[in-house]
Amino acid sequence: MKTIKEISEMLQHTFNPEPWMKQLEDDHRSGVKKELQRWYRNYEKKLQLEQMLQEKIDFDASYKTYNGALVAGVDEAGRGPLAGPVVCAAVILPEEAPQLLGLNDSKKLSTQERERLSTIIKEIAISYSVHIQSAERIDLLNIYAATRESMEIAVHTLDSRPDIVLADAMKLQVGCMAESIIKGDAKSLAIAAASILAKTTRDRLMDGLHEKFPMYNFKKNAGYGTGEHVEALHLHGPCEHHRKTFEPVKSILERR
Repeated sequence: MKTIKEISEMLQHTFNPEPWMKQLEDDHRSGVKKELQRWYRNYEKKLQLEQMLQEKIDFDASYKTYNGALVAGVDEAGRGPLAGPVVCAAVILPEEAPQLLGLNDSKKLSTQERERLSTIIKEIAISYSVHIQSAERIDLLNIYAATRESMEIAVHTLDSRPDIVLADAMKLQVGCMAESIIKGDAKSLAIAAASILAKTTRDRLMDGLHEKFPMYNFKKNAGYGTGEHVEALHLHGPCEHHRKTFEPVKSILERR
């Protein structure tokens, strides 16, 4: 009879149900039952993630006008904060991407998972591009126009020209068919991949700004208007990376 540790190791190297696992259901040891239950829970989770991945792949494929057409997903990070840039990314993925199991809207993933997926996306993408739109440009154009411009630049700087562009809730002019997809990062694999690249890039930029302006705690709030951030704004005033047309930055500058 195998020990519980041996059975656990066997299950760790088993990826699909096997006939020998049926025998474990009759094993009277509670440790064996726990290991088996854990395996089935993880297996069900894997099946769900595989289904989600396939649904996102199918969603992107539904926009292809011919076999081999290239679909670019576009998304942004940082439209709402009081400080820092808005970052936009465009990504063209291969038709099959099993490495991206678990890829979802970047806001629903941990920092570690976003970084892991960001590395994979850059390795397997047919092409990807990231554009950083400064706070100064945001103030000049307004946040909507600045984000749209940044998204379009990200598309135009892709190494491969896409046949169709799917953008998260933004209608773009990019010289090819373009669709605005509401909650696109939850529906499209390419948009979800773009959201990961945009979010991880912006987080790193805000961490860098934190080193220069620690009084605002950008490392924690990423430039968003938390109570702590607003209090620091009243105490120290805005820095050059704050968006001067956003409240309460605008009012604080006027009072000063």
